[in-house]
Amino acid sequence: MTTKEQYWKYTLIALLIIMGIVLFREYAPFLSGFLGASTVYVLVRKQMFFLVEKKKIRKSLSATLILIEVLLIFLIPCTFAVWLLIEELHGINLNPTATIDTIQNFANLIKEKTGYYALSTDNLVKAAAYLPKIGQMLVAGVSSFALNSVILLFVLYFMLVSGKEMEKFFYDLLPFNNENKKDVLKEVNVMVKSNAIGIPLLAIIQGAFALIGYYLFDVPNPVLFAFVTCFATIIPVVGTMMIWFPLALYMGLNGDWPNAIGLTVYALIVISNVDNVVRLFLQKQLANIHPLITVFGVVIGLSVFGFWGVIFGPLYLSMFVLLLNIFKREYLDKNQ
Repeated sequence: MTTKEQYWKYTLIALLIIMGIVLFREYAPFLSGFLGASTVYVLVRKQMFFLVEKKKIRKSLSATLILIEVLLIFLIPCTFAVWLLIEELHGINLNPTATIDTIQNFANLIKEKTGYYALSTDNLVKAAAYLPKIGQMLVAGVSSFALNSVILLFVLYFMLVSGKEMEKFFYDLLPFNNENKKDVLKEVNVMVKSNAIGIPLLAIIQGAFALIGYYLFDVPNPVLFAFVTCFATIIPVVGTMMIWFPLALYMGLNGDWPNAIGLTVYALIVISNVDNVVRLFLQKQLANIHPLITVFGVVIGLSVFGFWGVIFGPLYLSMFVLLLNIFKREYLDKNQ
């Protein structure tokens, strides 16, 4: 390679890196939409190939049919869930006097039992500082979800229409030999399917069992807390305990010890074991993912990728381990 050709090559690489960084920074708020489109594409790509190659339906029409499927199965149910959650929040008694009295009584109960007074001046100042931020986060979250849902559909349509041409383009860009490329693509396919199907399914099942328990043991606003429990399932290690344990503690401190103890026993026996049973079933049906990959992957993913981090966090960590194995196999083991 001549000096001029080396200059062209490395200048082009530098331009690609600089422009890539700029584009990533500008499009970071829409990252969830792109990641969501990529996830859904992995799940529905075979449907697209079947409609186009077997049924001889035009690509544009096939892509439109799949977008309708995505709307019906994913986006509309998610929108309905958000709307139902907002309705539940509207139904909560927001009488200031009643709310303050309830908080005061709860704080006094904690002080009697532990000697710690939660409503000290310092704690109240800290709580007041967080309230506006929580409201802003909720509004921003709903707006981001709506915007990224539109981006998801828009990007997914063109990914489906491009299909195998797009896949070949990215396949050729992978910096591996053909054997390693197959390993990488297989890992991506397995991890995306396992997390995209497994995590929502687990959340729905645990939320349903939690809802039954909340009704049985007279938890206030059972539907609202069942929704919150669904989302808590994605949090590693503690998960649903973050919801049912404070509820049981609150009920006990208010004198309702029978229901508090009943809820605790139900949660430990039923809700927690539902998690283990469903995960075991999903591992057999989809993929045997190491628990550490899931736990630390979700921790990393939520902070980096937002909502889609529950899928791409474990995928990111799994890909890192796979690339380490490829490096070891290709460059270390061969030189021994």
